[in-house]
Amino acid sequence: MQYALLFPGQGSQCIGMGKSFYESHTLAKELFERASNALKVDMKKTLFEENELLKESAYTQPAIYLVSYIAYQLLNKQANGGLKPVFALGHSLGEVSAVSLSGALDFEKALKLTHQRGKMMQEACLNKDASMMVVLGVSEESLLSLCQRTKNVWCANFNGGMQVVLAGIKNDLKALEPTLKEMGAKRVVFLEMSVASHCPFLEPMIFKFQELLEKSLKDKFHFEIISNATNEAYHNKAKAVELLSLQLTQPVCYQDCVKSNNDRVDVFFELGCGSVLKGLNKRLSNRPTISVGDNKGLDEAIEFLEEYV
Repeated sequence: MQYALLFPGQGSQCIGMGKSFYESHTLAKELFERASNALKVDMKKTLFEENELLKESAYTQPAIYLVSYIAYQLLNKQANGGLKPVFALGHSLGEVSAVSLSGALDFEKALKLTHQRGKMMQEACLNKDASMMVVLGVSEESLLSLCQRTKNVWCANFNGGMQVVLAGIKNDLKALEPTLKEMGAKRVVFLEMSVASHCPFLEPMIFKFQELLEKSLKDKFHFEIISNATNEAYHNKAKAVELLSLQLTQPVCYQDCVKSNNDRVDVFFELGCGSVLKGLNKRLSNRPTISVGDNKGLDEAIEFLEEYV
């Protein structure tokens, strides 16, 4: 049986994520402690209690990475260290998780990298009142055309099933709501985001982020990564630096990535909080997706691996 690993991005976070793992596994407790020490913040409190930090990209991003890392390590442990995916695909931030778990980025360095990535995004969007908005029921072509005619709004994620995420100035996004309804939008939902990702607002941070990647990454990849910006497969440091930087200002083409690689695998394992990617995959793939964000999902994935691998 062939399988791929999926890693969620920002927007999948919620209070209580990772708690199931923390309460049941010593490994998870140890990783929470290491993350708290690396970031100098109580990650248990940040993830499990109502607070403002989880709304800040500088902490949201390492929090999402932490849960994905734990999910991978727990599943890999049950597989006796034998997880061998055909490829890994991350949605936005999730690509950093994928690169890290392929072996190219150590745990503490990845925590600090995702923290800096989120912080740089916040700084790039400072005083812009930026946000992101999901649009359901309008074609990609129509939304691309609308964005070309609209100042400070861009298509940021092409998720498939006529779900597109727009990024830009919050007031400009809000101003589009009546037009979107006229275009047939079924739903328009603002995301809990303090930044506008995958758009020109992030251009000022590209050089600094490239420098950070150069210092942090190793040229050591145990499995192939699919770029969510270009749908290009890579497994070396130079490409990782190039494509992880490129995706900051380019839209996430999740639909194309899943559809073009679908026939290479029999199942997808989504590693991390929630089941956002599983939901997207229902409209994109005829393969099952198992979400490993808690103990129930972990047990399901282990059972699947034991039966078919």
